[in-house]
Amino acid sequence: MHSDNHHLLHACRAAAFRHEAAEFALARTASRRRTGWMTTELRRRAGWTMIELGMRLAQTGPTPVGAARTA
Repeated sequence: MHSDNHHLLHACRAAAFRHEAAEFALARTASRRRTGWMTTELRRRAGWTMIELGMRLAQTGPTPVGAARTA
């Protein structure tokens, strides 16, 4: 392949990749704006609530005498 043709094809392909990357970046920022901070805050609160619940369930205390062990 002639070097001029190779350079032209490379330039066209690079421009297509740049265009695709720009569209992807716009789509990401649009989805972030749509979700907003309220969704992030709710997700954070739900996560910490699940962690707190898990920690409470994981605590071991004294077992009553005569209680059956299950695990």
